[in-house]
Amino acid sequence: MLTSASSDLAKRDFNDSTYYLVHQLENGLSLGLIGFFIGYFVYYRMWEKYSLILLAGAIILLLAVFTSLGLTEKGGNRWIDLGFFSFQPGEFLKLAFFTYLAAWISKGQERGKSFWGGLFPFAILLGIVGLLLILQPATTTAGLIFLTSLIIYFTSGARIKFIAVLLLIASIGLVGLISLKDGYRGDRLRTFMNQKSDLQGKGYQVDQAKTAIGSGGLWGVGFGKSTTKLHYLPEPIGDSIFAVIAEELGFIGTTTFLLFFLAFVWRGLKIARAAPDMFGRLLVTSFISVIGLQAFVNIAAISGIIPMTGVPLPFISYGGTALAVFLTMGGIIANISKYRR
Repeated sequence: MLTSASSDLAKRDFNDSTYYLVHQLENGLSLGLIGFFIGYFVYYRMWEKYSLILLAGAIILLLAVFTSLGLTEKGGNRWIDLGFFSFQPGEFLKLAFFTYLAAWISKGQERGKSFWGGLFPFAILLGIVGLLLILQPATTTAGLIFLTSLIIYFTSGARIKFIAVLLLIASIGLVGLISLKDGYRGDRLRTFMNQKSDLQGKGYQVDQAKTAIGSGGLWGVGFGKSTTKLHYLPEPIGDSIFAVIAEELGFIGTTTFLLFFLAFVWRGLKIARAAPDMFGRLLVTSFISVIGLQAFVNIAAISGIIPMTGVPLPFISYGGTALAVFLTMGGIIANISKYRR
C-alpha cells in the first residue's frame, strides 16, 4: 500500500516512483528488522536492567530537538538531523518510556496503591515527558503515551481513584491547551465540530479523505488506481494512507485489513496474559496498547470520527523511525512469548 500511495508522488517530486519505498526499506525496515531480531534473541529481562538508561537517553534526545540538531518541519521541532540520518525521538520514547514504566511498576506492586510512593512519582514522570512532547509540539503522541501509561497502571492493580485523578488533571491540561489563542489544537477541534465550515482550508484533508473512502465502494477501484492520492489528498503516504487503502481495496479489503490489526492486538493480549512475570505482562500490554491505540486514532481521525491528529498508521505509513520502533517492539513481544506460561 505504501508503494501504491507513494509512486505517483515520488515520480512527481523526484522523478523516481520508488523513492519513498526505497527510503522506507533503507531507513525503516532494515533498522526495524535489526531491532526485531535483537528484541527476539535478547532475553527480555535484560531490558528491565537497562530501562533507566534507555529512558534517560530518550529524554536527552527529546531535549536535543530544541538545539542546533533539531529539524523544524511543518511548524514543529520533532526531528533530530544528523546530516546523513534524521529520526524522531518521540517514537523512540515510546519504546524507552514503556520499558522503564513496566520495570518501575513491577519492582513495587504497592505503587498502584500508594499515593507518595506510586501515584505522585508516576504523575511527575508523565508530566515531564508530556511537557517535552507538547513543546515540540507533538500533542497526540503525548496523549497516546498518557493513555497507554494509564492502561499499564490499571493493569498493575492501581486504584480506580488514582486513574480518575490522572484523567482529571489531563483533561484540565487539554482544555487549557485548546483554549490557547491561535492554537492549532483549537482549530482542529472547531473544524471537527463543524466539518463543512472550511472545506478549502482546515477541513480539506478530512473532506478529501472521506471522499476517497466512499469512492472505494465494496471492492475498491483497484490497486494503484486511486485518483485522489496525487492531486487532492494531503499526506497520502502519511496520516492519510488509510484513505488510499479504502479507495483502492474497498469495503472488503479494508475490513480484511482491520481484521489483521485486531488479530495482532488479540494475539498480543494473549501473550501478555500468559507472560511469566509482571514485567513481561506490563511490557507486552504497553506495546500492544500503543500500537492498537495509534492505529485506532489514525483511522478514526482520517475518517472524521475524531479530530485530526497527524499520527501515522503503524507498520503502513511512511516513516522510518516509527517502523523501526514498532518492529523492535514486535521482537520483544515475540521473545516474551517464548517464555509464556
